[in-house]
Amino acid sequence: MQSEIKSSYLKLIEQIFQEENGRVVASLIGFLKDFELAQDVLQEAYLAALEHWPQAGLPPNPAAWLYTTARRKALDRLRRATNLARKQSLLKTEAEIAQLPDYPDTDGPFADDRLKLIFTCCHPALNLEARVALTLHTLGGLNTAEIAHAFLVSEVTMAQRLVRAKRKIKEAGIPYIVPARDQLAERLDGVLAVIYLIFNAGYTAIRGVQLVRREMCSEAIRLCQALLEVCRSEPDLREEPESLGLLALMMLHDARREARLNSNGEMLLLEEQDRTRWKQNQISEGEALLDRAMSLNRPGQYQIQAAISALHCQARQPEATDWYQISVLYAELNRLNNSPVIRLNWAVAVAMATSPARGLELLAQLETQGDLKEYYLFHTARADLLRRDGDWQQALAAYRHARTLTHNTVELAFLQRRMDELQLRLN
Repeated sequence: MQSEIKSSYLKLIEQIFQEENGRVVASLIGFLKDFELAQDVLQEAYLAALEHWPQAGLPPNPAAWLYTTARRKALDRLRRATNLARKQSLLKTEAEIAQLPDYPDTDGPFADDRLKLIFTCCHPALNLEARVALTLHTLGGLNTAEIAHAFLVSEVTMAQRLVRAKRKIKEAGIPYIVPARDQLAERLDGVLAVIYLIFNAGYTAIRGVQLVRREMCSEAIRLCQALLEVCRSEPDLREEPESLGLLALMMLHDARREARLNSNGEMLLLEEQDRTRWKQNQISEGEALLDRAMSLNRPGQYQIQAAISALHCQARQPEATDWYQISVLYAELNRLNNSPVIRLNWAVAVAMATSPARGLELLAQLETQGDLKEYYLFHTARADLLRRDGDWQQALAAYRHARTLTHNTVELAFLQRRMDELQLRLN
């Protein structure tokens, strides 16, 4: 019985981690000015919760309990410091921490803390990949393996990047603030990249039993809205079209989120989805944001991606999708951001606009470059085009290979369903 109670609280703590971790860790880093210490003591607080809550019950404000517990553990660590010189340098920090107020109950302070954390992680002193990875690790709560998978690098490489980024922030004395207005514009690109990767990490979870981590999608949208508010509040800043474009893109994607799974929890491709389940109000809001962004006549990659998503949303039936226009937009997107993933999406769009055989030719060219060798969506796309082209044997082999490269339970089940369908045709 006790083990069952503990198991239920473990699931509850995992849910609280997904919903509140970014808020709590941002506040801790803001006070402690130390990434490692904040993350370490918060991890200890989660372990303490797993021991304490099954006995005492869930506290009224779990985030407040975690924050208070983590803060006390930080104080304990500082007081146990054995080096006298280090103790003396930490006396002021310890006194300040001891006098801090309890964790706030309202959402207001969280928004500021998380925005400060993003700008700290996105400081120009760090390279772009380090900025994105560090924010995903601290604010998004992703572990090293998940971030490594998103970047198509090894876990060891990513762990080294994270260590170097944290060390750089500490040694360079990078401030934990939202930058002044004369610095804000030049820092937006990195921040937008971070927000979009947080959204993507939630929209298709890299591993686990859920396809979508809703709280991460919502967090990315909320952060982008907060960013736009900050920019609007600065008299010397113009409305930023790419910020609007990114918010439009995320809103349009998120509007289709609930339709990505059927009643049995199985993943559905865009052409299989019940389009009546798409959130039309949110689609309209996303389209209005896109119109506002495009009216500023400064096109960028997020606006183009939003335009692609809008074309999908406007098609009442799959066969009404304007694949030709989508392929044209992907070609322009590739001109602005020549990445292998964009070239993959362009190849698929061309295939849908022309023929599977043409798409397979483009994928064969991509395969020779080697960038997407371990990217399971490349092999899934290839399998799908082979299936559409009637080459069921090769499609089955491609699905099998794709299955070895993903760790999400829902995606694994989808690939197995496709394999079973092809196996029936081959028998």
